[in-house]
Amino acid sequence: MMGERGLGRILLLLLPFLPIALGAFVGINIGTDVTNLPEASDIVAVLKSNEITHVRLYNADAHMLKALANSGINVMVGVTNEEVLGIGEYPATAAAWINKNVAAYLPATNITAIAVGSEVLTAIPHAAPVLVPAMNNLHKALVASNLNFVVKVSTPQSTDVIPKPFPPSAAAFNSSWNSTLYQLLQFLKNTNSSYMLNAYPYYGYTQGNGIFPLDYALFRSLPSVKQIVDPNTLFHYSSMFDAMVDATYYSIEAMNFSGIPVMVTETGWPWFGGSNEPDATAENAQTFNNNLIKRVLNGSGPPSQSDVPINTYIYELFNEDKRPGPVSEKNWGVFFTNGTSVYPLSLGTSGRITGNSSGIFCVAKQDADSDKLQDGLNWACGQGHANCAAIQEGQPCYSPNTVANHASYAYNDYYQKMQGVGGTCDFQGTAMTTTVDPSYGSCKFTGSSNSSSTVTTPVASAPFSPIGGGSPTSAVLASKLKYVICTISVVLTLL
Repeated sequence: MMGERGLGRILLLLLPFLPIALGAFVGINIGTDVTNLPEASDIVAVLKSNEITHVRLYNADAHMLKALANSGINVMVGVTNEEVLGIGEYPATAAAWINKNVAAYLPATNITAIAVGSEVLTAIPHAAPVLVPAMNNLHKALVASNLNFVVKVSTPQSTDVIPKPFPPSAAAFNSSWNSTLYQLLQFLKNTNSSYMLNAYPYYGYTQGNGIFPLDYALFRSLPSVKQIVDPNTLFHYSSMFDAMVDATYYSIEAMNFSGIPVMVTETGWPWFGGSNEPDATAENAQTFNNNLIKRVLNGSGPPSQSDVPINTYIYELFNEDKRPGPVSEKNWGVFFTNGTSVYPLSLGTSGRITGNSSGIFCVAKQDADSDKLQDGLNWACGQGHANCAAIQEGQPCYSPNTVANHASYAYNDYYQKMQGVGGTCDFQGTAMTTTVDPSYGSCKFTGSSNSSSTVTTPVASAPFSPIGGGSPTSAVLASKLKYVICTISVVLTLL
């Protein structure tokens, strides 16, 4: 009979291969620069309603970590950029951080990774010398708590650390960061951790001076005369996303490292922008994220690493309306804060779509001016002849008692009745169309076919499908399982 030490040796040898065998996943980032951020329990309700299996937090918020307990959701917690310096300089600070933000919540909250900072090399370059020491200090604290095989440590970096990402085969990291990046890659290699990459084809396209076509950024197929080919390897790149990931692999290789998987910790597409941001549209965002999900869940890697899945986190769960910068910066969210999706998403491998696909509804924009919303509400219920009885006090759609909620109901009632004779969904720019049924609880919006809904709160007011946890194709999964089985056989013969 095999002893415990022998079994332990097998498990330790297999750990690096188990994520590959289990297939790729699509997770989601949860930013908090939101004016009316839902309670942590409501956020988790949205995640569970959509069967989202992996989330990334930008900090280690106690409320979220408690709410995620026993949810079955894998959690990546974040060390903020402000915390990096102290953790890098003082091992005791790192140990205290692990005890407070990781060990205190395991195993109920399934914390699997720590993201140290966010794009530290380009966002706070003065902290570069202590970045890897911070990671080392955190790892040593995990070792001391016997958690180092459960929780992995890495740090998300921007594609900006690769000055010339195309062609991918010629890509290399910015040489000014060579010392830090060498230490980083050595750490990742030694701890069997992933390189975390923030990859945004939206910026690659909009800042690319027209070099690459929009279809390439959106995962759409290109005609043969326009296909993107690496002249050195002759690899064909069907998407900018794949090229960005492969450029990272080649950059790692240029520093004489291999066997370090690339995980995409941020990617997405804004669904609304300013007048000078014409490509930030709901249609483009829907196309990008739908195609991204399909691409990731097929379980394959980029051309140079075709057998390594690209685990990916979509940016982001909700719009962060408090973020500075252009209009698009505030509109990356996939869901509104009431749990309804911003646009239809084919989630998971089933091809099902979030929300009610029976028709189109007209609702108030989340960031619409409240005075204009009130004007639109008054017009719809008056001159527009919308039936506004349901939003009167004591009626099914009165709560939540907000101008935006009441406007959505009135706008939609008007639109459903008048669209056939030229009525539009505009209301001075405060309205938008959606295929997601905005009905909730006993409040049924005009045009809804969801008469059997049992949802009682707006948090999860529409039916959803999985965003993560899907598996790659059976052939890919079978081949990876075979690999693990073979590895087990080899190890057994060595014992």
